[in-house]
Amino acid sequence: MTGQMCWLSRCGGDGKKILHLRLDVNKPWVPYYLMANYSVPDYPIPGGSKGWATYQKLFKAGWKLEPTPQPAFQDQQIPKAA
Repeated sequence: MTGQMCWLSRCGGDGKKILHLRLDVNKPWVPYYLMANYSVPDYPIPGGSKGWATYQKLFKAGWKLEPTPQPAFQDQQIPKAA
């Protein structure tokens, strides 16, 4: 079975992106480590991308990478002039 992958921010909003997976376009994105049937252990590289090993495995298996959604212009915080 193939699915979709996307790099999204982790919960908590620290700004770092991790791999998220979904099997159906109508289902929510799930962090890769919660889908044990599809994920593999991360590479032991300090500061490495969380989910990179899983991404490589699933990409080779035919999974599609979806672009990371960008916030709409009105959602972006614009600094106010002093």
